[in-house]
Amino acid sequence: MTEIDRERTDALTRPKLAFFGRDVGAAEIRRHLLAWAPAVALVVLCVGFAIGDPQFASTTNLRALASQAAVPLILATGMTFIILQGSIDLSVEGVMGASSLAFALLIHNSRTGLDLGIVALIGGTLLGACFGAANGILVTRLKIPSFMATLGMWSISGGIAMLISGGQPPQIRDMAMRMWALGDTIGVPHLTMVAVIFVAIGYVLQSYTRFGRYSYVVGGSEEIALLSGVAVNRHKILAFTFGGLAAGLAAALESSRLGLGHTEIGADQMFLTLTAVVIGGTSLSGGRGGVIQSAIGVLILTVLANGMIFVGVTPYLQKAVQGLIVLIAVVAATWHLRHRLRVVK
Repeated sequence: MTEIDRERTDALTRPKLAFFGRDVGAAEIRRHLLAWAPAVALVVLCVGFAIGDPQFASTTNLRALASQAAVPLILATGMTFIILQGSIDLSVEGVMGASSLAFALLIHNSRTGLDLGIVALIGGTLLGACFGAANGILVTRLKIPSFMATLGMWSISGGIAMLISGGQPPQIRDMAMRMWALGDTIGVPHLTMVAVIFVAIGYVLQSYTRFGRYSYVVGGSEEIALLSGVAVNRHKILAFTFGGLAAGLAAALESSRLGLGHTEIGADQMFLTLTAVVIGGTSLSGGRGGVIQSAIGVLILTVLANGMIFVGVTPYLQKAVQGLIVLIAVVAATWHLRHRLRVVK
């Protein structure tokens, strides 16, 4: 009996358990558990912190949580498609810096005579998309690994941001834009509304478009995708472009909230975004996960950071806890694939 036949025989004879009224194998139960684990963890965190300090569940703090999650939700939605395809984008911080400066200098500000209003928001967002498209071209046309291509783009875009800044971050003087960014409607911050809409757009792209479906195919096996006639390069460029667009939009919105354009507007956002996507259940090897999972990952990190402040955890320990959670999430998600992946050297 060959090894393949033996595996098939083992799969057929392996004991099965009743799960939601039907017989399933242990592998399927594991998949269900992994899929629901982030949502369960989010509920447990919320309940635990609310018990530890009732002020955590106050309306004021819930509004603060919603505001804090807005920018990471947008970034994680864009990053999801890139990771679904088995790539990675490390240029987020640099792209956000360049987009922030472009937006701040196009809107009414302290350095230029321009006052383009909403056009400035569109311009900053499109600049991010251009950087993303450049990442995609480097990866697909020049065959540079996404890790190296986007790391280089981080330096390029960050350098452009510093050049534009000139050491003098422009102050945003468009008070209508500032008031909108800091305001809310029926208690929901405006930036959170934009983030929810962006997540919904990402979900529609993921579930109901060829781009979304093919992202799973490319991430599952790029070779099979090519043999099936999928335009792999095109969809990779689209994924990086969408990720860059998300970074540009996030930078413009965050600049509106802070009231200035700054090269460091995206500081720590890359780590937070990647962490949220992984914790949510999107596999770094590609082909598994989704926008909603990434959104849950963002909420877990936001609730965790906020809740640890309420229970008195020091900022230094907060970073350690977040790192530990990332390690646990990666191990839990990839443990059953460790023999097949063989990436540890």
